Amino acid sequence: MSTPNEEAGTVTRPITEAGSASQPIVEADRAVPLVHVSIASKVGSLLDPIGKEGAARMLMRLMRRSGAGRSAEQADELVDRIGGHLGAEVTRSTAGFHGGVIARSQAAFLDFTFESLCQPRFAPGEFEQLRQESLAECTERLDDDRARARHFWLRKLFSGHPYGRPSGGTPESLRRVELSDLEELRERLFTRQHMRFAFAGAVDEPMAREAAARFHEALPVGREVAVDPADPVTPNGRTLVFVDKPERTQTQIVIGCLGTHAHDEDHTALHVGNTVFGGTFTSRLMQEVRAKRGWSYGTSSAVPFDRRRQAFSMWAFPQASDAAPCLELELQLLERWVKDGITARELAAAKKYLTRSHAFAVDTAQKRAALRLDESIYALPPGYQGSYLERVAAVTLEQVNEAIRRRITPEHLVITVLGTHAEIGARIEAAIPRLASAETVRFDAD
Repeated sequence: MSTPNEEAGTVTRPITEAGSASQPIVEADRAVPLVHVSIASKVGSLLDPIGKEGAARMLMRLMRRSGAGRSAEQADELVDRIGGHLGAEVTRSTAGFHGGVIARSQAAFLDFTFESLCQPRFAPGEFEQLRQESLAECTERLDDDRARARHFWLRKLFSGHPYGRPSGGTPESLRRVELSDLEELRERLFTRQHMRFAFAGAVDEPMAREAAARFHEALPVGREVAVDPADPVTPNGRTLVFVDKPERTQTQIVIGCLGTHAHDEDHTALHVGNTVFGGTFTSRLMQEVRAKRGWSYGTSSAVPFDRRRQAFSMWAFPQASDAAPCLELELQLLERWVKDGITARELAAAKKYLTRSHAFAVDTAQKRAALRLDESIYALPPGYQGSYLERVAAVTLEQVNEAIRRRITPEHLVITVLGTHAEIGARIEAAIPRLASAETVRFDAD
C-alpha cells in the first residue's frame, strides 16, 4: 500500500520488490571463487538539479573515493590489495556501485562498499579536485566524434524533455555544482525505498540477506521520489543537426526517432524486426552499407529500453566523401523496412539468432543477476527476462511488420552528422528528401 507524502509527486512504499533488502537478488555459482556485488538506486541523473547536470556522476565518484574518510589513493590501494574492483555507474534511471572480488576477501570488499555508500566524506578539497578532473574529461570527450554526434542527436531528439539532459554534464553545468548539491542529492538518491541489491558467484543467500540488511539499516528511510517523466515526443518532420568539426576525413551519422517501451504489447515484435534491419552482422544495414559498398566498416540500429519510451537509432561512420550517398541509402533502407516489413525467411533467421545468442546473455551468474536487477531498476513487466525466449518464439510476421509501421516514423526523424560543414554540408542537406529544418552547431558547443 502506498501513502501520500507532503512533497508532491513522491510516495513511500514498503520494501518488498525483488532486489530490495528484504529480497536481494542472489545467483549462486561456486564454480569460480569470485563474488560479484551490485548496489543500485532506482533513480539516477534525472535527479540532477536543473542547470547542474553531471551532479549525480560527481557524487558517485566522490563517494567511491572517500568512504570512511579515505583519500582517493587510499581507496584504490585498498581495493587493489584485496583483489577487487568497484566501479560507480550513473545513467538517467539508476546510480550505484558494481564490482567483484575474490571470494576469500568478500568481507573486506563489502566493508569497503558499505563505507563508500554509507560513510562518504564530503571534503571541499576532494570535491574541487574531482571537479577539475571532470572538466578535464569534458575536454577529452571533444575528441570522441561518435560520442559528440550522439550527444547532439539526443539533445535534439529529446529537446525539452529530461532525457535530453546529459548525465555526464557539460563544462558550464559542472562549474555550477556545489558541494551542498551533492550532499542533498545523496539524501534523495540513496534511501531504503530506492536501493536494490544483487549478489552473484560464490555467495549464499543468508550472507546476501545479511549484507543487504546491513546497508538497509544504515540508509535513511527517505521518500520514494517519482521521477518518471511523460513519454517524449519526436520533433515534426525531418530535422538535420550538422555538428561542424574541422578537418574531418571521417564522419559520424546518427538517425532516429522514438522507438519502444518495455510495456508496449509490440515491444518484442519491434525488437525482432530491428534484429533483421540492423541488429546483427548479417543485417540489412551491414549488407548494404558495408558488404556491398564498403562505405562504413560498421553500421547498426538499436531499440533499447528505459523507464520511459526510448529512441530507435541507426549509426554509421563513413568517409567524408561517402557520407552523403551513405546517408541517402540509409534513409531509403529505413523507408523500405517500414513500408514492406520483413520476410518470413528473415523472421525465421532472426528468431534462430536471438534464441541461440541468448545463451551468452545468461551464461554466468553475474549476467543473470544483472538481468534480474535491470528488471527491478527499470520497472520492467513481471517475468520480462525469464520469458524472453518464449516471447521471441511467439512473435508472428504480421506482428513484427505492424510494430515496425506503428513505431518507426521515417517522415519524422532527427538526423545528426558530424563532419566538416564547409566540405560536405551542402551535399548532406541535398541527400535528405523532404528535409524540414537544418541547423549547424560547433562540435564543442554545449
